[in-house]
Amino acid sequence: AYLWAGPPRLGKRVWQSVVLGLGIAAGAGWWVLAAELTPAADRPYFGGSTDNNILQLAIGYNGLGRLDGNETGSVSPGGGQGSAFGGATGVLRLFHSEFGGQISWLLPAALIALAAMVWVSRRAPRTDRTRAAALLWGGWVIVTGLVFSYMDGIIHPYYMVALAPGVAALVGIGAMALWQARLGTVGRVVAAAAVMVTAVWAFVLLDRTPDWLPWLRWVVVLTGLVGAALLVAGPQLAGLVRSRRGRLALVLVPVGLAMVAGLAGPTAYTLDTVNTTYTGSIPSAGPQAVGFGGGLAGGPGGQVGNPGGQARQFRHGTGTGGSGAPGVGGVPGTGSLPGQAGGPGRAGGAGGGGLRGAGGGLGGSTAVSKALVKLLEQDASRYKWVAATEGSEAAAPLELATGEAVMAIGGFNGTDPWPTLAVFEQLVAAHQVHYYVGQGSESFGGGRGSSAIASWVAAHFTKETVGGETVYDLTEPLSGTA
Repeated sequence: AYLWAGPPRLGKRVWQSVVLGLGIAAGAGWWVLAAELTPAADRPYFGGSTDNNILQLAIGYNGLGRLDGNETGSVSPGGGQGSAFGGATGVLRLFHSEFGGQISWLLPAALIALAAMVWVSRRAPRTDRTRAAALLWGGWVIVTGLVFSYMDGIIHPYYMVALAPGVAALVGIGAMALWQARLGTVGRVVAAAAVMVTAVWAFVLLDRTPDWLPWLRWVVVLTGLVGAALLVAGPQLAGLVRSRRGRLALVLVPVGLAMVAGLAGPTAYTLDTVNTTYTGSIPSAGPQAVGFGGGLAGGPGGQVGNPGGQARQFRHGTGTGGSGAPGVGGVPGTGSLPGQAGGPGRAGGAGGGGLRGAGGGLGGSTAVSKALVKLLEQDASRYKWVAATEGSEAAAPLELATGEAVMAIGGFNGTDPWPTLAVFEQLVAAHQVHYYVGQGSESFGGGRGSSAIASWVAAHFTKETVGGETVYDLTEPLSGTA
């Protein structure tokens, strides 16, 4: 947009853009450079990678892997979940059940507004602000929208927030561009079409949950119809109204009706979301709470409509469960305790996913029993970690409940090869970890993590059941195993 519409001459715009790009690379790249130059033995493990390489994570799992679905080191070793998270790919993906209610309310109007902005600025100078806005915000919406529509890797409903600024800018600037251009009948018809399309699409979105505020979709479509009709018939009605107040009403009434048609649905979604308690880590707006219906690596396969006993659950999708697997790849820093380099689990945490009933996680409860909280808080100041458990989804509820550090074994998905059993044994011997909370079917979060660590803990330490969870006291070895 700047290369086309910036005020300076072309040569200056080019070198300014080059400097801008270098500034972005420096601002985003200094940390990556520092991470790469730090020896593996002196840094925390980069969670989500298989070889402790931040570039693998940035370019693979969190980069190109999101586009092509090859997300090694991610939810399951060797690939992402693709449509199990966001429905089928395609140009209409953002209008389907997974994402439609999250972002598409004003998307048709934004595209109409973009076309209007291009049209009204077609003969304007190169530096015209309306055309520049069309390039900037139109590029934002189209590029981001197409990426979201066709990416085969992990994608969640809340990612759609990235489109909101572009959609809002196009609708607002496009409406003003039509108003200021005074295009007569053509301009009024375009504006009326945007209002009507928005109202009809809002009706479709609201009709996907017919038992929720069933009257709202009819209010929306009727106000849209009346507002669109008034926009087209404005000049004719103005000839019948002589008072200044009446003429003002002819402007304000259709604008108000258009705002009701466009914003009543998403406003209702917003209020429903604000007034609803969420659990888990994948939020979505409105009564549908559309998400994925399947398990991630390390958790059981979820079933569509599985409530899990939660206040808000994911009621759509056809995902299938995955199975956890131990991480593979290089293992860093075995020569020193990870606590000296920041500690394991700080680079990302996690235990397997899946829809869960008892434990924390993607679709699970974050409730922790008072008995377990009380136990973990005992002598907490004496330990670097009050507990260790399988993955950050299992560790997070414990950390939130106690306010203390909890080690997340195995990285975000419980599949990272860190910490190793040898390092974990060193930490326990140094009295840096107090408790181990479950593993596998016993785990608070149901994660898989390191079976070697779990087996070693079970074979060497006493256990008890606290608040329904299996807890091992790492300061109380079994007799004969000290």
